[in-house]
Amino acid sequence: MNLNTIGLTEKINNDFHSLKQSNDMIIGRVALEHKHMYRVWTEDGELLCEVSGKFNFEVLNREDYPAVGDWVILKPRIDEGKGTIYSVLPRFSKFSRKSAGRTAEEQIVAANVDTVFLVNSLNDDLNLRRIERYLLLTWESGANPVIVLSKADLCNNIEGKLAEVEAIAFGGVPVIAISAELRSGIEQLEAYLQPGKTIALLGSSGVGKSTLTNLLLGDEKQAVKEIREGDDKGRHTTTHRELIQLPNGSVLIDTPGMRELQLWESVDGLTETFTDIDELGEMCKFRDCKHKDEPGCAVLEAIEEGRLDAGRLTSYNKLQKELAYIERKADKRAQTEEQKKWKTITKQSRQKKKIK
Repeated sequence: MNLNTIGLTEKINNDFHSLKQSNDMIIGRVALEHKHMYRVWTEDGELLCEVSGKFNFEVLNREDYPAVGDWVILKPRIDEGKGTIYSVLPRFSKFSRKSAGRTAEEQIVAANVDTVFLVNSLNDDLNLRRIERYLLLTWESGANPVIVLSKADLCNNIEGKLAEVEAIAFGGVPVIAISAELRSGIEQLEAYLQPGKTIALLGSSGVGKSTLTNLLLGDEKQAVKEIREGDDKGRHTTTHRELIQLPNGSVLIDTPGMRELQLWESVDGLTETFTDIDELGEMCKFRDCKHKDEPGCAVLEAIEEGRLDAGRLTSYNKLQKELAYIERKADKRAQTEEQKKWKTITKQSRQKKKIK
């Protein structure tokens, strides 16, 4: 396998050579994860790998483990079709969300992604607030977002829907309407599907990610199901994140539909996503204006005059509160991890003294 066609850059290759610990170590890219077992693409083909005992011992956080899209350093066992991962190379981008549950843990959905296709259906399930949330996390990831509106053949008011989405797509985010059924709009995606580039497909269940993958791949690799009658929603089909190489050399990461998309440390992404509110806020009478009931609030004035959707401000405030909560939880978690780190150091020190 030619690693350059699946995203290996000079920077990543230099990192590998500076960080590898022995000449029998090679570089590979994680294509699939199976509960701490990983399918890794290498120059010698695909290997089934696990992390080393040392790696497992030193890891403190969930996000330190390999994720789909990661470049890793490993020792191969070619005859067995297996290998052992010793380290994860620095990521240039990562799309993360808060893991399910009450703990403040980061879950990396996809790593080292150049472009994120945010797939949303143009049927009755189109949700602007959900798109804002996806945009926020994409900007924070370091990748570039592209909003892909699928199932255009099921929409009776495409121009109106496009206008609604474009009204929240600040920062020059492209908005592309496609129909897999009619094979329309697909050509507009080709500019992003370049050899050596990685694209992640993200979106809720049933919006057409697997159908789009099959269309780009030219093969029925991903299972698809018809939309449900009654609620106009598609059915969830993809069950895991996976790296897929397209015929033209670009790499696609298809992901399961996300029923829950909790934010993860996205302060910068909030500014990128809500540029309109931030710019209006600069014109408020008070610098610390909360845009609630303060006099001289330019944001509230824009809502009254119909220049800003009230739902957008509600979404902005909700996301701000969510981020503040995550920050508080993360601070507590950091304290716990620091205590765990010092306990480990103390334990190792005592063991060394016993040996002496």
